[in-house]
Amino acid sequence: MEKRERILYDRETITERIRELAAQLDAHYEGREILVVGLLRGAFVFCADLVREMQSKVEVDFMSTSSYGNDEVSSGDVQILGGLRADVKDRDVLIVDDIIDTGRTLMTVTRAIETMGPRSVKSVVMLDKPSRREVDFSADWTGFTIDDVFIVGYGLNYGPYYRNKPYIYTYEED
Repeated sequence: MEKRERILYDRETITERIRELAAQLDAHYEGREILVVGLLRGAFVFCADLVREMQSKVEVDFMSTSSYGNDEVSSGDVQILGGLRADVKDRDVLIVDDIIDTGRTLMTVTRAIETMGPRSVKSVVMLDKPSRREVDFSADWTGFTIDDVFIVGYGLNYGPYYRNKPYIYTYEED
């Protein structure tokens, strides 16, 4: 059997949803500066597109986490591999991630940032896969909610590849 791509969200659909999310975030943070924390590597495309659409005053920083390795499912062991350069104390922090499935990564990062004394910590994800949730944690804003399918593209990888695709897709067998 040969696998072929099945596009779930094309570039135009993603762009429109990001504009909507940016407007919601701007309204929520009106008049405040935001420290946007993108989670590497999966969220770098979403984070870049999102902050370009936002009108708020933002500083961007990144954290590096790992729970998947090169597998299709999370190991459940979340590691924070690289910390922040920016000072978090008394700031509004917005964590940006590509996907929340088990919830462990976003919960771990949120708790780690909360220990640094921020004014607030919120999160936005491009994709939510609630059927895979293992902990009681949800993102504050979500681009799209999806079923339990393996997806790639738009920052999401399979092994070290496919992050560069401008759309989100899964595979179907012929």
